Amino acid sequence: MPSPPEALPDAARVTRRRPGYRRRLRSRIFISIALFGLVLATGFAAATVYLRSRLESQLISSTLNDNIERYADSFYTNPQLPGVPLEKLTGYVFSQRRFANVPFAWRDLDSGVHDLTEPDGKGGKLVYKLAVRKDPGYWFFLKYDTTQEQLSQTQLRYALIGAVAVFALLSLLISAWLSARVIRPVSDLARRLRNLREIGRAEPLAPHFANDEVGELAVALDEYAERLTAMVQSDREFNSDVSHELRTPLAVIASTTELLQTSPDLTDKLRERLKRIERASRQATEMIEALLLLSRAERRGPTFGETTDAGKVAADVLDSQRPQLGGRQLDLQLRLVQPLQVDAPASVLAVVLTNLVGNAVKYTQHGEVVVRVLEDRIVVEDTGPGLAEDVDLLFERGVRGKDAGGSGAGLGLAIVRRLCSLYGWNVSLRNREDRQGSVAVLRFAR
Repeated sequence: MPSPPEALPDAARVTRRRPGYRRRLRSRIFISIALFGLVLATGFAAATVYLRSRLESQLISSTLNDNIERYADSFYTNPQLPGVPLEKLTGYVFSQRRFANVPFAWRDLDSGVHDLTEPDGKGGKLVYKLAVRKDPGYWFFLKYDTTQEQLSQTQLRYALIGAVAVFALLSLLISAWLSARVIRPVSDLARRLRNLREIGRAEPLAPHFANDEVGELAVALDEYAERLTAMVQSDREFNSDVSHELRTPLAVIASTTELLQTSPDLTDKLRERLKRIERASRQATEMIEALLLLSRAERRGPTFGETTDAGKVAADVLDSQRPQLGGRQLDLQLRLVQPLQVDAPASVLAVVLTNLVGNAVKYTQHGEVVVRVLEDRIVVEDTGPGLAEDVDLLFERGVRGKDAGGSGAGLGLAIVRRLCSLYGWNVSLRNREDRQGSVAVLRFAR
């Protein structure tokens, strides 16, 4: 049976997400370089067109201003010979008697240089600059045809648009090559990290990379791997020591209480105390086995194949809780609605149910605690004060209930959540609908 998604450790989930982050980093580099090249080429083209147009206009305007002054001065010197116009320049002089003959578009123009457009009589447009000087007796006009310059400027604009398109394509190709080259060491580092299957045999990463930022990251990862290896080794040795040092005395306690119970001289009071010792010993053994199993499984993944009768485990858990009542008027009930087989070791299920049922017994002063075994879940319902805290916080390590009293370290529900996450189960807590008690639901993966 494959492990469900919820049971995967955090490292596995991070490994799945890592390729997405790598592609996004490469995309950001690619887009940044491409946009930089496109903006640079576009800006250069726009600046070229603007500067050419501005300089050309300034040059022509300055030339026209100079020439119209010379043209007017030449006319006043010799009205019969007003001077010879320059190439592409045409001069016009209108006396006061002939102002009505001035073209309509020129009449209201002030002295200076103006940009005008008019039909050329061939279906096109004539673009020209007109220098104007208006004296009291005469109006002088100097016309400069800029149609060819405008055509040249349009051609230049189209040529620059084509150049921008070519440079944009080159920017895309260069950015694709550069982004792949820049990201290649990071990709290689990620690939080597994914290939490390056993921490104890991890191959050093730093020798495979240059002495740059990625190399520094590889050195840091090697140092972290060494510390992690030492921690894992220490954890394994501790688990081995705990397994040996605690199981042995618990086994002695269990066997001793079993032998003592066969003695015919025992009183009923002593026999009951021996049974409590036996149940506590069994509960401690199950807890140790579950914690050791959790420690191993979180490194290697959970093992399946061992089937457990949930009804039998629930009955044993309820029996182990009865001595904790301490004279309270509390009824512990087990209702086997449907048979349920759980694909997990009995010790794991016992630890989970012991914490859930134990909390219900601890917080309920009177009434009942009912454990229902259904087709795919176990429901623990009590008539206690209910839940006053945020339910999610109760599953955090070290968080205890508001009415917990002086016992407990707030680890029980945290262990429950870790075990449930490991085996793909779902555990939830909520208040009863009448808020007179709480309900814990342990749902198993099908």
